[in-house]
Amino acid sequence: MKVFISADIEGTAITATREGCRPGEFEYEHSRREMTAEVVAAAEGARAAGADLVVVKDAHGPGLNILPEELPEYVQLIRSWSHAPEMMVEGLDESFDAALFVGYHNAAAEEGNSLSHTINGGVVHRITVNGRPGSEFLIYSWMAAWYGVPSVFLAGDRALCEVGKTLHPSLVTVPVKDDVGGRSQGLSPALAHRLIREGAERALRQDLAAARITLPEHFRVELTYKSHRDAYTKGFYPGAERVDAVTLAYEADDWYEVNRFLLFAI
Repeated sequence: MKVFISADIEGTAITATREGCRPGEFEYEHSRREMTAEVVAAAEGARAAGADLVVVKDAHGPGLNILPEELPEYVQLIRSWSHAPEMMVEGLDESFDAALFVGYHNAAAEEGNSLSHTINGGVVHRITVNGRPGSEFLIYSWMAAWYGVPSVFLAGDRALCEVGKTLHPSLVTVPVKDDVGGRSQGLSPALAHRLIREGAERALRQDLAAARITLPEHFRVELTYKSHRDAYTKGFYPGAERVDAVTLAYEADDWYEVNRFLLFAI
């Protein structure tokens, strides 16, 4: 079995502030150790379910957060970015049996995580896909589905986990935190690691073929910026439509083309 893990940091059990997510700032080293530990727990669960190879994409910020020396020998780590449209699932393709998501957070302009955002919190106010909030989990689990790879496991904040199960009926979730406003309340790391390990194993022991989803036949994405200047500049992307001073819309039948738009528009 070949398993892909996409890992972020804002949805780990302990990450609470922007400073905790930025290299060189207060709490960052603590946060990256927790991100690493949660990834290791998911990899151990995958191994227990029969995975021969686990490929991990470090999908936060510079892509250089996970501590490589902490990873088991059956894990390969993708660091930094090629800036392909796959972005947070760069390296995933049809050869994988399943995708797992660890440390993920709710969408921009949605509650449930004190650090909620989508792709770039400094630029994006909100993204909707066919009228529903566009979280990074939606965007990149659907990218996995575009490759025919089922997304079977999600660890992150409770709000995202609840939404995630509506996107992927076979999804196993582990909520590790439940934030209110700027207050973050997470599980103890020891408990979070155990639940992630057990959840990942359970997710991969199910019928993976039955866990595949069918993507919608058509996509309308609306991207609302924090600045009208971004909307103006990015509005020159072929096929982009100006909805108002800060919002662009883009429509396509191919989810890969939507991701190509997001890559250049954000």
